[in-house]
Amino acid sequence: MALRVHLEDPPPIVTIALGQLLQKPRVAPSFFATTPQMFIAIITATGVIFRSELALLLIPHTLNILITRRLNIARAITAGLVGITIGLGLTIPIDSFFWQRFPLWPELSAFSYNILHSQSSNWGTSPWHFYFTSALPRLLFNPLTYLLCIPLAASQPSSRRSVADLVVPNMIFVMLYSLQPHKEWRFVIYIIPPLLAAASLGANWIWTRRSKSMLYRILSLALAFSVLTSFAASAFMLAVSRLNYPGAEALNRLHTLVPEHLSQEHHPPARGERIVNVHMDTLSCMTGITRFQQFPAPPLVDLQVVNRDAGRAGSSLFWVYDKTEEEDRLLDPLFWERFDWVVAERMERVIGRWEVIETVDGYAGIRIIRPGEDDDGG
Repeated sequence: MALRVHLEDPPPIVTIALGQLLQKPRVAPSFFATTPQMFIAIITATGVIFRSELALLLIPHTLNILITRRLNIARAITAGLVGITIGLGLTIPIDSFFWQRFPLWPELSAFSYNILHSQSSNWGTSPWHFYFTSALPRLLFNPLTYLLCIPLAASQPSSRRSVADLVVPNMIFVMLYSLQPHKEWRFVIYIIPPLLAAASLGANWIWTRRSKSMLYRILSLALAFSVLTSFAASAFMLAVSRLNYPGAEALNRLHTLVPEHLSQEHHPPARGERIVNVHMDTLSCMTGITRFQQFPAPPLVDLQVVNRDAGRAGSSLFWVYDKTEEEDRLLDPLFWERFDWVVAERMERVIGRWEVIETVDGYAGIRIIRPGEDDDGG
């Protein structure tokens, strides 16, 4: 579990693997004498450990490698077996140890739940075209990448083969993934670097010819302007995106409020340990709360810092976090009696006598308020 917390979503690893498919100078012979073998091994191991859907990315790329005769079937199978062996050798003992279940292969369990038992739709569904009409345009962001640069690069004989290798297998991957009802942009983020690489070929074609004609000069200025505009828009959206994580902000505020509250008690606790029990509801955990926020952090916590923050020299705060989701337990009044604090979206679902200490707002979208309307749309 510790390994998976740090690398739950592995775009950097996938990007390194996809980089192995780029044409490179030959190096000294080794077991992986060709970089396509390295790609297959890395993607296979990454899929076994982290994300089973990478199998859908591996299939079209491997077929493309075989069709273009960059690798034979025997070498491809060998690379895949190496990746599977490495992946299983890491994930089963590590995850089994931390989850205390043996043998445990988390990605096999996830595959069974989401695909074989068709339970992924419990997390919401999107239309089949979501990735093409919504996710990819938002991820690429600059419209000139897919409206101008990639089509232009694909039309030039000098770059057509490279664009096909960069775009076609990844588009097949997206089409295969579009068959899954539940869709999220993070499931296809792996293909953004290859698409941008293909777009860069078209951008380079335009930029190197900017002095040859007025058309290329205008297009070069449009590219430069689009990059600057995209950068400014990205910076603005980065600032706005902080509002998408009210759960994390609420927990940070709680970590500040509790020591202040305890220091103001009329009868402070005796010298020693103080346990703080906190319940966090589902939405809080989905909007930013992570294990990295848990305080104190095991086992490197400096209790003297906790003591100072609590305002009571010689007394230590120990935090216990709860993320129970089962409805039957949440409806039990006795369940709530053991908590000192609750981070929740709807206080009416918290049973018992509770006082709202602070409210953290989140980003709900942009809406034009017409004359006569209030903030709630009335």
